[in-house]
Amino acid sequence: MDKRILIVDDEENIRKLYSAELSADGFQIMTADSGEAAIQSIEKDEPDLVVLDIRMTGRDGIDILKSLKERNSKLPVVLNSAYGTYKDDFNSWLADAYVVKSSDLVELKTKIRELLQV
Repeated sequence: MDKRILIVDDEENIRKLYSAELSADGFQIMTADSGEAAIQSIEKDEPDLVVLDIRMTGRDGIDILKSLKERNSKLPVVLNSAYGTYKDDFNSWLADAYVVKSSDLVELKTKIRELLQV
C-alpha cells in the first residue's frame, strides 16, 4: 500500500502513536506539529489523507481545514480532537470525517480505510 497520511498534531506522543500504528498497517506517514508546518508539508508532497487535530497553538485545525479544502477540495481530511463539541461547529462539516481522540485507534483506522478505499 502506497497511501501517504499526514498526521497534524501538536502533541508529540499522539504523532508517535499514530505513526507507529498506521505505518504498521502499511501506510507511509508524514507528520507536522502545527497547522503552518502541515501547509508547508502539503505544498512539498501532497498526502492521500490528512489526520488533523483541532486545538493547536497558532492556527487551529478548523482554520487549517479551510485552507486545505480551498487548495484541494478532494483531499480527504479526518478531524481528530479530544473534544466532541466541535462536531456541532458547522465549519467542521468541511471535513470528510470526525473522530474523537482515543487510545483505541479502531474508529480512526476504519475511517481512514473508508476514505482511502483500501
